[in-house]
Amino acid sequence: MRLMAKTRNIGISAHIDSGKTTLTERVLFYTRKIHKIEEVKGGGAGATMDFMELEREKGITITSAATTVYWGGATGEGITYAEGDGKDIKINIIDTPGHVDFTVEVERSLRVLDGAVLVLCGVAGVQSQSITVDRQMKRYRVPRLAFINKMDRMGANAYKAAASLKDKLGLNAVLMQIPIGAEDCFNGVIDLITMKAVHFDGDNGEKVRSIIIPAKMREAAEEYREIMLDAISEYDDQMTEDLLDGRPITEEAIHRAIYKGVNSLKLVPVFIGSAFKNKGVQLLLDAVGRYLPSPLTRTKPQANDNKNNTRIELLPDNTLPLVAMAFKITEDPFGQLTYTRIYQGTLTKGDTLYNTRTGKKVRVGRIVRMHADERDNIDSAGAGDIIAMVGVDCASGDTFVGNDDIMHISCEGMFVPDPVIELSVKSKDKEHLARMSKGLSRFVKEDPTFRVFTDEESGETRIAGMGELHLEIYVERLRREYKADVEVGAPQVNYRETITKEAKYDYTHKKQSGGAGQYAHVVGRIRPLVDENKDRSEQIFKFNNKIKGGVIPTEFIPSCNKGFEDVMGKGPLAAFPLVDIEVFLEDGRYHEVDSSDMAFRIAARMALRQAVKDASPRLLEPLMKVEVETPDEYQGFVIGDLSSRRGMIQGSETNEDTGLTVILAYVPLSSMFGYSTDLRSGTAGKATYSMEFYKYAQCPSDLEEKVKKARAEKVAEGFRD
Repeated sequence: MRLMAKTRNIGISAHIDSGKTTLTERVLFYTRKIHKIEEVKGGGAGATMDFMELEREKGITITSAATTVYWGGATGEGITYAEGDGKDIKINIIDTPGHVDFTVEVERSLRVLDGAVLVLCGVAGVQSQSITVDRQMKRYRVPRLAFINKMDRMGANAYKAAASLKDKLGLNAVLMQIPIGAEDCFNGVIDLITMKAVHFDGDNGEKVRSIIIPAKMREAAEEYREIMLDAISEYDDQMTEDLLDGRPITEEAIHRAIYKGVNSLKLVPVFIGSAFKNKGVQLLLDAVGRYLPSPLTRTKPQANDNKNNTRIELLPDNTLPLVAMAFKITEDPFGQLTYTRIYQGTLTKGDTLYNTRTGKKVRVGRIVRMHADERDNIDSAGAGDIIAMVGVDCASGDTFVGNDDIMHISCEGMFVPDPVIELSVKSKDKEHLARMSKGLSRFVKEDPTFRVFTDEESGETRIAGMGELHLEIYVERLRREYKADVEVGAPQVNYRETITKEAKYDYTHKKQSGGAGQYAHVVGRIRPLVDENKDRSEQIFKFNNKIKGGVIPTEFIPSCNKGFEDVMGKGPLAAFPLVDIEVFLEDGRYHEVDSSDMAFRIAARMALRQAVKDASPRLLEPLMKVEVETPDEYQGFVIGDLSSRRGMIQGSETNEDTGLTVILAYVPLSSMFGYSTDLRSGTAGKATYSMEFYKYAQCPSDLEEKVKKARAEKVAEGFRD
């Protein structure tokens, strides 16, 4: 238990290019995991955690990487933390991608972590992907700290960045530090807890030096300390009394109040620095040890008890039966590498485990602790640990237990968004087809947002994903890792279909062909389903059973539900999936001899097809949330270009310090193909953009007709006139 109290499982997440991988590189250096700092960009070996060749070429993180470090405090004398007085804290870190196309890497990491660090750019503050990451942290109730990075850049403003956490994310963000200088003059921070000026000396900022606050900054420091104390006293009654009575506040009391606030998910302490310039990272590590929870004190994770149809808490106890979750899988020369979070019990090399999804037994021949793409063999791991098993075949999200008498327990899954873009891939010959198939099978297994399927009419292989970059990376990996010569077709949009008004159905399925017949009669209505609380990428179908008096026997109701669901896969307009439909089953009839599950399933299927055609179906297209950062002189071009792509401009914000303007727009995905090239040429390469799925919206009539014509052959037989 003592070792568990010293463990922190954290993720480092941010908008792309906020410097989180650079921050992780400094963390590795200051914790002596590495002895030389490498940069994300710059022609060297590349950052430690970006170990893929493509990551180092493009200067972005594509896949999350794990490592374990030990931290003894900025002074090297250990730190006092809420759960004990020990020195070294063990920190399991997962560095996640910032690009939205790889958001599932963030999703599955946050699913198994106990805390997180949200990194912001000191110039831009909260950006579009910051909002997505915040939503993911809230979904899994992950306590977090915020780190305002890049304080050395022109236009950096810690106060504005902290304010954006409140204004754009609704977080109770409180500065724990204020900067000493900014931009080129940024050379340290004032710690509002110790009321010391902290500088970072040495070639790599490894020497932390605390001195008296300069007289010219004393007033500002006292002002922001008062704001901090007022904010955190809400989480400690004794501190509130001491403040009201004018009694001095101790450092221990401040740490205690911050710890309570962070772990109640109501407080986000904000720290400041520049990872690239080696400033502020050690104090952030101290904060991770002091304020983020251990596996012992985090909110107890819950699992599903499928036998009793209830939910149970998993307890971080090494003596209990093992329960662990596989949250990420990758290929390894020695077999599949399965990243695993142990929630309770102990995992030992040589153990036999049970996969609760498949019911199969597996033997764990090798356990490793990961450091990017390197691994250290270990003999065992306990509750609260994050390790990897080698050679264990499973799927992402599978639950493993140590005893077959708890096979009914399964950990909660994670949210997986649906792909919005697809394209065709074709191999040069049979040999390359085999290589391509092998690679695609691996990628599908590793990435839940990557899909592969065969087009029914053309027979061509199609891949689907979260964006152009997502698919581009996988195609490039096919060529490099599998030596598969593949040709790529033009990207296509994944549209959806829905209904726009209520419609009734009344359908009788009746068939007699000798022997037992088939009979089922269903009556009801459908209407558009509007649920403002649902996730914007989630497909919704809702079935309401309103049968009374047994006019349809209870045993046939599930078959009706299945029949309705059968229709949702292909709509009447262009054979795209149907979404947002609510079905009411209100009346019907049955025959004591001829009625069956299949009869009612067929009746429901045909009834819904009839009703959908009468409910004014419309085609929906994916709208993307596009954020462009451009020098002010190109603002007119960017807005005009987005408007020409049917974009709806939501607003713009100019940073007067940097001369950069951020433009926000909602643009149909079908209009965004090739945008990066056009943006580069129109702004002399000075503008950047990010894009993520926003929601589905109705297509213009002319586009709908064009799509319908192109997909006419794919429409399901039952929908054709």
